[in-house]
Amino acid sequence: MLPATVAIRFVKPLREGGSLPAIMECDDGELRVVKFRSAGQGPRALIAEVIAGELGRRLGLRVPALATVELDAVIGRAEPDPEIRDLLVASAGTNLGMAYLAGAVGFDAAARERVAPALASSVVWFDAYVTNVDRTARNPNLLWWRDELWLIDHGAALFAHHADGFVARAASPFAMIRDHVLLPAASELAAAAEALRGQLTDATLRDVVAAVPEAWLASAPAVDDYVSYLSARRDAAAVFLEEAGRARANLV
Repeated sequence: MLPATVAIRFVKPLREGGSLPAIMECDDGELRVVKFRSAGQGPRALIAEVIAGELGRRLGLRVPALATVELDAVIGRAEPDPEIRDLLVASAGTNLGMAYLAGAVGFDAAARERVAPALASSVVWFDAYVTNVDRTARNPNLLWWRDELWLIDHGAALFAHHADGFVARAASPFAMIRDHVLLPAASELAAAAEALRGQLTDATLRDVVAAVPEAWLASAPAVDDYVSYLSARRDAAAVFLEEAGRARANLV
C-alpha cells in the first residue's frame, strides 16, 4: 500500500508534459508532483505509474517515492486558471503524488551524457519489460539529482492495458525499444536480464499490483489480470531481450 497524504496547497502547474501535473504541498509537509486521475489517459495512466514505478524501485532503480494524494475540490475552485481549475475539480478524490526532486536537471541526450553500461542496460531491460514507450531522446523522462540518474513519468507504460486482450499481449516483443535513449550505452543487456528477472517473483508482482488504489480499478483490467500479464511477460523475457539486442546491433 502506498503512503496516504492529503493535498493542502496548490503550488504551481508543470506544463512540460501533456497531462498537466502540478507541484502540491501535502499534509505531511512534503512537496509532491501530483498527477491527476482526470488528466490524459485517466486512471489507467496512474495505474501504470504505480506498477512501473514500484517495480523499478524493487529492482534497485531510482524512482521518486510514490504516495496517494487526496484532493478536495475546494482547492480547485480557488484556482483562477480555468483549465487547471476544471482539472482539479474533476480530480477530487484519490490522485498520485511522487516526491519532488528540487533542483533536479533533465537528462540531455544531445549532450551525450555518460551513463554506466550496467545502469543503462538495467533501465533498457526494465522499460522493455513494462513496455514503456516514453524514454526517447525527444522525451527521456530521466533526471539527474544529487549526481544520480532518476526515472520519472511511467504513465505511458503497460500500454496494452488500454486495449482488449491485455494478458494475451504479454509475450509480444517491444519493437519501440529501438528508440530508447539509453540503448546505445546498454552493452550489458544479457547480464541485466539475468540480474533483474529473478527478482520479479510472483509474490513481488502481487505486492506491487496490490499497491494500486482500488478507486482507479473500476474501469480497468482486474487485479488478477495485471498480475497475470506481468508474470507472463517475465516468463517471456527472452522475446523482448532478443528484440532489444537486435535493435542495439542495428545502431552500430
